[in-house]
Amino acid sequence: MFHIQTMNNIAAEGLSLFPSGNYEVGPGVKDPDVILLRSADLHSIEIPQSVLAIARAGAGYNNIPVDVCSERGIVVFNTPGANANAVKELTLAALFLSSRKISDSIRWLSSLQDSASGGGDIPALVEKEKNRFEGPEISGKTLGVVGLGSIGAMVANDAAALGMDVVGYDPYISVHAAWNLSRSVRHAETIEDVLRNSDYVSIHVPYSDETKDMLSTDKINMMKKGARLLNFARGGLIKEADIISALASGRISVYITDFPTAGLVKHDKVICIPHLGASTPEAEINCAISAVKQAKNFLETGVIENSVNFPSCRLVRNSPYRLLASNRNIPNMVGQITTLLASGGINITDLINHHKNGYAYNIIDTEQEIPASMLVALEKIPGIIRVRTIV
Repeated sequence: MFHIQTMNNIAAEGLSLFPSGNYEVGPGVKDPDVILLRSADLHSIEIPQSVLAIARAGAGYNNIPVDVCSERGIVVFNTPGANANAVKELTLAALFLSSRKISDSIRWLSSLQDSASGGGDIPALVEKEKNRFEGPEISGKTLGVVGLGSIGAMVANDAAALGMDVVGYDPYISVHAAWNLSRSVRHAETIEDVLRNSDYVSIHVPYSDETKDMLSTDKINMMKKGARLLNFARGGLIKEADIISALASGRISVYITDFPTAGLVKHDKVICIPHLGASTPEAEINCAISAVKQAKNFLETGVIENSVNFPSCRLVRNSPYRLLASNRNIPNMVGQITTLLASGGINITDLINHHKNGYAYNIIDTEQEIPASMLVALEKIPGIIRVRTIV
């Protein structure tokens, strides 16, 4: 039986995919094989030694100590694309909010409640003051999309359908994303090309050491004067002090973000949204289903898909026994593993080895069951992190 510990409310549509007879699932599960979570912070807790994988029902994973997990051979999954439509829709809403001063006008109307209750002439006040909230249409304007993954590509496609001239930049665009990108979306060679030529800029890149503060003063000063900036990826991608300075100088006219801070919520040129990007019932269900499927497939077959720290690795199973081994990506690891198996009379029928970020993962199918003593010997090979078998 496999044991799944849930650390947040996970949609029932996902949890129902775990067969009740073979899986124990719940927040109080001890010695879990998998931790299934959304936003729970794992940096401050001791992850049990039993854990083989952590599945995040969402795209971001900064609440998980990935480096620690890699050193222990714990595979960390996320669900890129499962909440893409939800984030895309909110980004499109932000495009309109950034242009038409909708938020300001609603706040102004709310301030007239006393006048309305006192019999004040609201229609007359509206006609008198509405010009204060005039803003441009987005059709015919240029939108720059930085990051053309699942979300960025959808934003680019739909913005083009709304009549915008869309230019995108992503040096790491996947084949899948490229196939799904509208032919009307122009490709920029550098992020500087996007910033210099866009009336609106929308950021859709993952947060990492490389992308932290990717938009600071030097990049912001390349933007068109009065440009509007949208950030529905991660707050740390944009240096807050620099964006506030750019708003004061008029370099940026509006900043809309899904990641509010004390310094941003009080700024009159910032529209803060309380991290609603993936807050739709559809997104929660999609993320839960995707996370559960990945965890279940990994436990039952050893296949890895959408891992942030180990390589994707798939092998069709045609033998009764399967060995799974993770190791540091150093020379002669596969040779040492296969030599040890051969010395014990274990015949290999198929194998695959992939590597990523300094780590490698092996799926090895055999005709014979591997004895416990040989598994112990495998674990002692320098560079091996973890081994397990599936029968």
